[in-house]
Amino acid sequence: MSQYRIERDSMGELKVPADALYGAQTQRAVQNFPISGLTMPREFIRALGLIKSAAAQANADLGHLKKTHARAIRKAAERVAKGEFDAQFPIDVFQTGSGTSSNMNANEVIAHVAAAAGTKVHPNDDVNNGQSSNDVIPTAIQVSAVLTTSEQLLPALAHLKAVLDKRAKELRKVAKTGRTHLMDAMPVTFGQELGAWSAQVRSSIERITDTLKRVRRLPQGGTAVGTGINADAELGPRIAAELTRMTKVRFESADNYFEGIGSQDAAVELSGQLKTLAVTLTKIANDLRWMNSGPLAGLGEIELPALQPGSSIMPGKVNPVIPEAMAMVAAQVIGNDLTITIGGQSGNFQLNVQLPVIAYNLLQSIEILANAVVALADKAIAGFKVREDHIKEALDKNPILVTALNPVIGYEKGAATAKQAYKEGRPILDVALETTGLPRKQLQELLDPAALTKGGIHGGSAGG
Repeated sequence: MSQYRIERDSMGELKVPADALYGAQTQRAVQNFPISGLTMPREFIRALGLIKSAAAQANADLGHLKKTHARAIRKAAERVAKGEFDAQFPIDVFQTGSGTSSNMNANEVIAHVAAAAGTKVHPNDDVNNGQSSNDVIPTAIQVSAVLTTSEQLLPALAHLKAVLDKRAKELRKVAKTGRTHLMDAMPVTFGQELGAWSAQVRSSIERITDTLKRVRRLPQGGTAVGTGINADAELGPRIAAELTRMTKVRFESADNYFEGIGSQDAAVELSGQLKTLAVTLTKIANDLRWMNSGPLAGLGEIELPALQPGSSIMPGKVNPVIPEAMAMVAAQVIGNDLTITIGGQSGNFQLNVQLPVIAYNLLQSIEILANAVVALADKAIAGFKVREDHIKEALDKNPILVTALNPVIGYEKGAATAKQAYKEGRPILDVALETTGLPRKQLQELLDPAALTKGGIHGGSAGG
């Protein structure tokens, strides 16, 4: 630091960059944790700013902070929340497990910004009034997770579901070969296939929405160990009410601060729902890749939109890049869930001590899922084309259609008919004409793929 100033904290003097808006405690953390270069996410910093603004208002209303100080803190904190000073939050994710360094980072930046605007406030006594890192950081995790999920992920999932429903309706009458064990099976329609994906997405929306009810219960007000030492008993509920007013998302004060400070169960639960969503999205991405495979030597059922050249050496090759990206995002989210799970079980007595890494991984999962889901909807599902001629050819040759003849000819004769059709590579209708003695018209009705997608029994007498 060629240009620096001297700052002081309870441990003494320290050199801080001259243009930094933070103080000694932030600088100590920068020097103590030169580990990854990863810093706390934007949405987490936003939550810190919102919490500090809400706390200032609540403390002023309760008579514990001068109104002039509260106004200055609120103005500065809201600028932090909006992202004006993100570069002033340089502390590594891998820091003190309570996130104390990040809490003090926010306190110091807000105090410096307020002072620059004409009102001197103390980072601990004023900005952190009635608060502890031990309730601020868990609250910031929950506020940021709720807001990011509500504003980004849930709308993205609703969009994906709408696109799936639209395509399912468009393709509701297009029958294709079903596949179990990746092998030919009885037919389904594209509408049924996409409808199943839509139902999976709907279930994830429902699971996540239900989990958010618990994530919205904030431990702010518990301060150091959950007892609320040095905080007004009304501070937590008032902060929750103020956050609700500021964000238009309902928050409430937890009925047990010890739970929210000593554990990260709500974050672990939300991460678990994100993992379930990742599993769903992997299934959809892989189905799309299989259906798109080829175009000559694969299944070749659909053509995904061509977005970029697929090879640096093979001209004309086009790959399913969006489903591949989706699958990688899902893998990252599943890995993040393991980190969050390990972090969540690291609560000892009255405090969890892996809060920053839980925050980082949880918010990353939410953000990348939201972005990838929109890409999957708009750049893969909305625009894929069905290769109906190829699908019909495969359906006509599918010996498994003989299943529909079971009620008429019995399983054994059906199996023999299917084996002969496989062996000779002939359409099942032609072989069945020879093996069953049934008239062509009846066989055409019994083996109609579109009719078979509706289930039920389509035959006549079992002794035919």
